[in-house]
Amino acid sequence: MPEPDPDAYGLPAPPADTETPQWGKAPPSNGERVFLSGPQDRGSELLRIFRIGREFLRGFRKLHWVGPCVTVFGSARFREDHPYYAMGRELGAELARCGFTVMTGGGPGLMEAANRGAIEAGGRSVGCNIELPMEQAPNKYLDMYVEFRYFFIRKVMLAKYSYAFVALPGGFGTMDELFEIATLIQTGKIRNFPCVLIGSDYWQPLIAFMRDRLLAMGTIEADDIARLYVTDSPAEAAARIQSMAMKSFGLKYAAPPRKRRFLFE
Repeated sequence: MPEPDPDAYGLPAPPADTETPQWGKAPPSNGERVFLSGPQDRGSELLRIFRIGREFLRGFRKLHWVGPCVTVFGSARFREDHPYYAMGRELGAELARCGFTVMTGGGPGLMEAANRGAIEAGGRSVGCNIELPMEQAPNKYLDMYVEFRYFFIRKVMLAKYSYAFVALPGGFGTMDELFEIATLIQTGKIRNFPCVLIGSDYWQPLIAFMRDRLLAMGTIEADDIARLYVTDSPAEAAARIQSMAMKSFGLKYAAPPRKRRFLFE
């Protein structure tokens, strides 16, 4: 008898006392596995809508005062003794000196490096952390952080408050965040904000693939590649971002907006 297809719709979960891997598209924490498994009863779906809305509202309220940000993406797996960590730390400091708040995913590795550099340079450092089964704790170099249950809400926050985006070397998460920003710019959903890739040895093979495959086969345009600026210099990256933010988007140094007591701010 053939084995049942684990991808078949409606396949029952194996008994809890077996060691058979559970099938699913998301980890079983926080109900996300249930959420992504297909239609649920209407009451559960309605409650989830309220939970998602509440999480959006909490993010908007906490991040409303962070000031003009630059979001830095990068791997959580590079430790303090790695050259990429030093590069991220220098980047955070350079961005802080330009007057930007450094925003990251709030986790360890290169996210921590960028947040650390900002704090050490006297700037502001913000994290949008994500709840994961392996418990990715916020790093200790954050003035303020918000913790999110859903990846898609976190990604909205990382995009909403920033005038530029920087990708340090990273894996699936970094690629996902980078290409989502590139897609939003390509489709006009957000403005043509600077998109900088730091670490030419790491990123050039990807640029070559996009040029030799995607561009050659007509799935993207030359301008889509040109938007991705590759450099090894954090100082050059920060200067480019500052120049574009002021010249292209009219960003000016100014006092932050006033908080309003009647809104409990």
